[in-house]
Amino acid sequence: MASDAPPPPGGTDTSPAQPAQDRPAHQPTTAQYAEVQESAEFGELRRTYRSFAFPLTVAFIAWYLLYVLLSNYAGGFMGTKLFGNINVALVLGLAQFLTTFLIAWFYARYASQKLDPKADVIKSRMEADA
Repeated sequence: MASDAPPPPGGTDTSPAQPAQDRPAHQPTTAQYAEVQESAEFGELRRTYRSFAFPLTVAFIAWYLLYVLLSNYAGGFMGTKLFGNINVALVLGLAQFLTTFLIAWFYARYASQKLDPKADVIKSRMEADA
């Protein structure tokens, strides 16, 4: 059984060496990380992420709280049968799961189109400068 834990003090690391293609060519220094973090390019990446994540998070929390409040204070409405034994509460509860999966899918698309290219440019430059 392999373990990612570091070897005990005084022990030796018996894990196999990391393949060369998996290791970064150069390890950036702390100063380089700080410099990149203060750059306009990184600021733009952070703004792009936040412009997506914050509004969607607020919207999802509001949607979830609406469901909770309706469940607590609008029992008559939530108990309304739509068809058969299916009522509003069940439909809205299942919609919570659907919303979660849709947000995850939407974020994956957004990240691959908008965030990953910008992050890759920053990463490539850092690895080249190290």
